[in-house]
Amino acid sequence: MILIGDKIVPYETCFFIDAKEKIENTEPNSTLIFNYNEELLIFCKENNITCAVIVTNIKEAVYCNALNSKYIICKKNIAKSIQKVAENYMFDSKVLAVIKKSDEIEEIALAEIDGVIYSHLLNKI
Repeated sequence: MILIGDKIVPYETCFFIDAKEKIENTEPNSTLIFNYNEELLIFCKENNITCAVIVTNIKEAVYCNALNSKYIICKKNIAKSIQKVAENYMFDSKVLAVIKKSDEIEEIALAEIDGVIYSHLLNKI
């Protein structure tokens, strides 16, 4: 299970961005996080930039996988549906449910979601 943002488990450097211009202010080899945005998603794919995209529905998740997003981030209430589609179509992208505290990890693990990301890493969702 992937745990991003946990205080016990080391995790990759992540930066929340909301515009292409903000990419230049991020560290090299970090993971960019942004709300679903086709322009940013295509830019990241074309420039081999690792990204994690916050989605609100299955259609957005499908596009994220097709455009090589490393992570598909979603609220807990849609994580199981997105995970089912991801498994059926053998997504390369991993599904992450947003949590606020470690007490929620067991719930996500039992739902068989790929992992979690703590909400403090996200500017908006």
